[in-house]
Amino acid sequence: MYPKDLRYSSEHEWARAEGGRVRVGITRFAADRLTDVVFVELPAVGAKVTYMQPFGVVESVKAVSDLYSPVSGTVVEVNAALADTPEVVNSDPYGKGWMIVVQPDDLRELEQLMPVEKYLGLIGEPAT
Repeated sequence: MYPKDLRYSSEHEWARAEGGRVRVGITRFAADRLTDVVFVELPAVGAKVTYMQPFGVVESVKAVSDLYSPVSGTVVEVNAALADTPEVVNSDPYGKGWMIVVQPDDLRELEQLMPVEKYLGLIGEPAT
């Protein structure tokens, strides 16, 4: 349920290194707590993002929550499909529900994020 190849933030974002870039989304835990996602606001390609600073908003029937960048850098890709189908964040948070791809200023920032075992401890889930 929580991929082992990802790094996780305390704000419930995940980060996947893909070559020299980082794909970002929210975790299953966050998606489940939000319930039905109805809107996702993401930055434009070319926007600068900063480590653990808000880069967008996800809105559900329950709440509006900021999205926090797990790395600093430049947005090079945005999941535009979420504008029409934001609910995919709930159904496939680690696949089609990804949000942005960042060209990081320093890929080593990923080392500050949690491995899956530590994230599972944070959310009170048993390690698999």
